[in-house]
Amino acid sequence: MKTPLAALLMSSLALSACGGFSDSRMNPRNWFGASSVEERPDLGPTTLVDDPRPLVPQVSEMVIERTSSGAIVRASAVMPSAGWWDAELVPENYGRPSGGVLSFRFVAIPPRTPVAGQNPGARTIVAVYALTQAQLDTTADIVVIGAENTRRARR
Repeated sequence: MKTPLAALLMSSLALSACGGFSDSRMNPRNWFGASSVEERPDLGPTTLVDDPRPLVPQVSEMVIERTSSGAIVRASAVMPSAGWWDAELVPENYGRPSGGVLSFRFVAIPPRTPVAGQNPGARTIVAVYALTQAQLDTTADIVVIGAENTRRARR
């Protein structure tokens, strides 16, 4: 009777020690914090790809999800009308961090004939970009740029 009780006590103590892991830096879900909204700052000189697509008006959400080979940056925007297409996160500086900041332009093509009055779910577009572990090793901030705001996630 003493052996099962001792094993139960030791396993419950070991399990209770795991509660601090969710808040530690060892947990991959904590490597980047939640994104924050900022006014669109002047990011200085950047090398842009010539892209005729306009920036989305506002970036409403940005999430960085860890994968086994790096991370996935997912951004969404609620557009003024339904029908926007070819949404993409276009990396600036050829995907290389500049001063530890990796920035993306969130662009999309507007519809030929806008459909107004749709619910926000029908007007929401999402774009993703896969990052390698080498890109993450030299990145401290990830920024997604819209026409009126930016979203930034820091390590």
